Amino acid sequence: MKTVIYTEKAPKPIGPYSQAVCVNGWLYISGQIPIDPATGRLIEGSFKDQVKRALENAKAILEAAGGSLESVVKVTVYLKDMSKFQEFNEVYSEYFKQAPPARSVVGVSSLPRNAELMIDLVAYLGHCKS
Repeated sequence: MKTVIYTEKAPKPIGPYSQAVCVNGWLYISGQIPIDPATGRLIEGSFKDQVKRALENAKAILEAAGGSLESVVKVTVYLKDMSKFQEFNEVYSEYFKQAPPARSVVGVSSLPRNAELMIDLVAYLGHCKS
């Protein structure tokens, strides 16, 4: 059974997709860019601030589904500027301190709303909170 996850604590989808979908205890979180959930706009600030916002958005969705960052098994990161990889890692490592999930980082030329990064996650929850 497929359960759609939605929380006001993360940005509303800007297209025909769900914030996340949970199937058989597996949670698939759609790509998160640094949008402020309160305003629906990309945040201003440093690249590190943008990384934090995207991760906070994903974390809010995880929590709405009944999970936590410890539930994450795979992360895919899309960066417009690979020279910011080290800055990304500095923030990322604050969120995944022990036993970090598997991860891929891909350099891309363009992202929705001209964002600098996008992050999607897969987590195993064992159950789907509705």
